Amino acid sequence: MRGSLPDYPWDAMAPYSAKAAEHPHGAINLSIGSPVDPTPAPVREALAEATDAHAYPTTAGTPQLRAAIADWYRRRRNVSVSADAVLPTVGSKELVALLPMLLGLEAGEAVVFPRVAYPSYAMGAALVGATAVAADDPAEWPENTRLVWLNSPGNPDGRVLDVAELRAAVQRARELGAILVGDECYAEFGWNAPWHEEPIPSVLDPRVVGEDHSGVLAIYSLSKQSNLAGYRAAFLAGDRELVAKLLTVRKHAGLMVPGPVQQAMIAALQDEQHVTEQRDRYRRRRAQLQPALEAAGFVIEGSEAGLYLWATRGEDAWQSIDRLAELGIVAGPGYFYGEHSPQHVRLALTASDADIAESAARLLESVVDTPRS
Repeated sequence: MRGSLPDYPWDAMAPYSAKAAEHPHGAINLSIGSPVDPTPAPVREALAEATDAHAYPTTAGTPQLRAAIADWYRRRRNVSVSADAVLPTVGSKELVALLPMLLGLEAGEAVVFPRVAYPSYAMGAALVGATAVAADDPAEWPENTRLVWLNSPGNPDGRVLDVAELRAAVQRARELGAILVGDECYAEFGWNAPWHEEPIPSVLDPRVVGEDHSGVLAIYSLSKQSNLAGYRAAFLAGDRELVAKLLTVRKHAGLMVPGPVQQAMIAALQDEQHVTEQRDRYRRRRAQLQPALEAAGFVIEGSEAGLYLWATRGEDAWQSIDRLAELGIVAGPGYFYGEHSPQHVRLALTASDADIAESAARLLESVVDTPRS
């Protein structure tokens, strides 16, 4: 590790969580995007049937898993990728944090990521001593850029990059000789037009890269669409040579997905019904929470897709966090997602129907000031 890392940001939430816990009806945590709904039965059954896992799993994944990933990309992402150009990973967060190291980045090289972003992109740069650069405009990417992260749909802001924006990003990354990676973990959850009717584009979409995947990777997680956060089940796809290089490094590092989890991933990738059901759950929760936030004076920005509402009252984020804590609601401050969103808060839809309904009720009650006894 190149130097010390900053304190874990969520530790700063302790006093607000304590304040929320004092609410007479208890605290509701909307700050963390951890699924609460059941893991689909076919997935759990596949995991149980594979528990006689006496042999080491393969880092590359079984042929059946690789074929299932490639087929999923064809069906769900409009992407043609061969089974030898995919790779399962131990969840997506380890991949995000470790990718600069796995690719051999060094001090003096730059890792670029969105201005409003999941903090692990910057942490990955810090782990190898690379320079972290927050920039959305490809024209602002420095000449020493070696790795570019795109995140569409975005966490926390739900921003979706269209085909033209993705194409421009890929073109600029190739001009710089940089590797471009699309973090697409929320791609099954589009809400606003046109993404409620058409698929959210991938960086590997032929409209973006044609048939040339060189220098481009996409990553995806089953944590959100299939409620597999506890399984640590994700994968990447794209440039065959890059995938082969990553496979070699991961073999040496012992980074492999457990055998039973690989079988569970196959079941999840082959069953689309549970994804539809989960999407409908989140759509209902969003339709309930968003108008309540707006009634309480928040403006929802972005949030075209994904599992969060990105909201602001035009005040300092900590003031909004405190205001919500008084209602017993715990949210995430924009400060945790970079210096460019000091007046925003993130609220997750990954809470139970009952908790979302209760949160909406408290927000609406705060407007009319008629608290329940």
